[in-house]
Amino acid sequence: MLDINSMKIGITCYPTYGGSGVIATELGKELALRGHEVHFISYALPFRLTKYVENIFFHEVEISNYPLFEFPLYSLSLSSKMIEVAESENLDLLHVHYAIPHATSAYLAKQIVKNKKLKIITTLHGTDITLVGLEPSFLPLVKFSIEQSDGVTAVSRFLKEKTITNYSIEKEIDVIPNFIDTDVFKKIPYDNCEFKKHIAPNGEKILVHTSNFRPVKRVTDTIRIFNIVQKEVPSKLILVGDGPDRYECEKLARELNLTDSIKFLGKQDGLVEILSASDLFLIPSQSESFGLAALEAMSCGLPVVSSSVGGLSELIKHNECGFIAEIGDIDRMAKYAIDLLTNDKKYDLFSKNARNRAVTNFDKSIVLPLYEQQYKNILDQ
Repeated sequence: MLDINSMKIGITCYPTYGGSGVIATELGKELALRGHEVHFISYALPFRLTKYVENIFFHEVEISNYPLFEFPLYSLSLSSKMIEVAESENLDLLHVHYAIPHATSAYLAKQIVKNKKLKIITTLHGTDITLVGLEPSFLPLVKFSIEQSDGVTAVSRFLKEKTITNYSIEKEIDVIPNFIDTDVFKKIPYDNCEFKKHIAPNGEKILVHTSNFRPVKRVTDTIRIFNIVQKEVPSKLILVGDGPDRYECEKLARELNLTDSIKFLGKQDGLVEILSASDLFLIPSQSESFGLAALEAMSCGLPVVSSSVGGLSELIKHNECGFIAEIGDIDRMAKYAIDLLTNDKKYDLFSKNARNRAVTNFDKSIVLPLYEQQYKNILDQ
């Protein structure tokens, strides 16, 4: 039997901005604080690893630039680094986040590594299943990698069901939701907030959206919703993040004469301060396997207006801590936003409910033990 208090865990994730990288990094940090030895294996240091944490080690995947290869061989380079780390550090398991290429690389590493007790756990986060993995050329590889993993988790029931349906998976998939530290993500009391004064000098309501500005996030819908809201309620819109759709969003803001009312902040680290100064969170996505950005907002006491897709309906209780509408139903989402922003009593109730739901269902103290138990179950097989 494995001693659950002393595991050696390799974690591979995308180190860039995005929900899967955030969760993987925060998971590693919390596991290290609980006494486990954590080894991050990726092509760059995860952006949430901003300071030294005892028991955390980083191993950079070096990518060959040999002229013969027209494209970098990242999947093979990753496998090689996984083998090296697993053998030198005597890892108990590799926990990979995102099915491709990470689970595929881990499978290859497991076949080669001398430590034949090494286990693989794959966590599915969303677009690896709902978008990228459905490419005909990738589908067999994703299915194989999932089925060859020793354990598989998904961040929502929606994603679990989607995976089983899309890939005809028979392997057991455990649902372990995303999590946050609700002691960090909590509303900062602002008696004299300079940020809020700067954004809304006349006491306007502040709506906020954070994302990577990909088409699937439908950030232009956020702007169109705000355009309706600001005609009824004096308000400002904060857009946090960056990505391929930012230019289109800036263009739309100009077309609607909203440049003075919308602030594009780009990528920001001070998210708690921004959320604490805001009143309402908008997330009209086309697809969300969980909705980590919405959870962060809820933990800071912000009601959420969202589309009814994916895992959002598992996170947001309609008419309790926010409202849910059909994809693209801009008018209804705007109506919900106006309803909350013009009814103080209702707003206060929704705000309290949002915070309570985050604390009682998605705090790290609730979710982390689920991962630890998952590790123990797999390693004891």
